[in-house]
Amino acid sequence: MLSKIPFKMENLTEEDMDRQILRIGLIAELDAINLYEQLAALTNDEKLKKVFLDVAKEEKTHVGEFLALLLMKDEEQEDELEEGKEEVEELLEEEE
Repeated sequence: MLSKIPFKMENLTEEDMDRQILRIGLIAELDAINLYEQLAALTNDEKLKKVFLDVAKEEKTHVGEFLALLLMKDEEQEDELEEGKEEVEELLEEEE
């Protein structure tokens, strides 16, 4: 996980700051999901596995919350996410 913010933030506008903060939050949550799912996969203790997977699921909710906020603050991001989805759908249709 990031132990510190990987860039200098003092030159950012307030709006850019908010978008970057949300992206850092997304990175942290995705990193946490990976960690908890890996730990769940490593243990043979079903109780531990269950708790790690439950916590990972909660982190996925946090991803959704941060992403919703980011999309409110960054129209271009919203457009590009839709473009990416369409590209994947087209590629998958070509395979069929």
